[in-house]
Amino acid sequence: MSKWWRTVAGNLRRSPGTSRSYHTIQAIPRELSGNRVSVRDRAQGRIPAVVFAQNYLQTNPNDPTTTTVRSISRKQLLTTERRQIQAILNSVEPPFFCSTTFPLQIRAGSGSSTLLESGKVLPIKIHRDQETGKVLNLVFVWADEGAELKVDVPVVFKGEDVCPGLKKGGNLNRIRTSLKYMCPAEHIPSKIEVDVSNLDIGDRVFMRDIEVHPTLKLVSKNETLPVCKIVAMDLETSHSAK
Repeated sequence: MSKWWRTVAGNLRRSPGTSRSYHTIQAIPRELSGNRVSVRDRAQGRIPAVVFAQNYLQTNPNDPTTTTVRSISRKQLLTTERRQIQAILNSVEPPFFCSTTFPLQIRAGSGSSTLLESGKVLPIKIHRDQETGKVLNLVFVWADEGAELKVDVPVVFKGEDVCPGLKKGGNLNRIRTSLKYMCPAEHIPSKIEVDVSNLDIGDRVFMRDIEVHPTLKLVSKNETLPVCKIVAMDLETSHSAK
């Protein structure tokens, strides 16, 4: 095990799920791509990855739904240490992995102290083996300060223990499990909390009701769509939430 990985792994064991500074992803460049190269890398305990910059051009500044990809540059082929990635996945709950930014350090080689490039990245895809669940590939985007990224942010519901509608025997219909926002890289939320503590049977929470950082822009042309609804148990199977 290389020296830099022993340091990161030790920090993760001492402070699981705490400061993101312990989650600095270490990577090295790879010059070749293709199935054979990827199979070889995985056999050596490494995970093929790619990181690129994705910039959006907003055709209408007042409408975040009109964004298109402007350019893809600064693309780099990498490999990461499987044991480190697995340790990070074990300490960051899976739903929040792709809405959490991580420091990335690209070094000249395994165990090298030569730092080629570093910055913040956001995971956007994890490819897994369908049978074993092992991570096969990772895709990141650079999350430099000032950059705007389109992010699917997981929705977490709180206040269920005191919700009047649930106490009356109702059921929480989770209509949306995530919401898509255009986010400045420095203000990407790992989750969106929806408070249901005051909802009665029949009450709903709409997209427009959710409070987020003022720089976040909801990517939806209809903010009146519901995120959740408290439904009566006897109606749950026969009626969909409106």
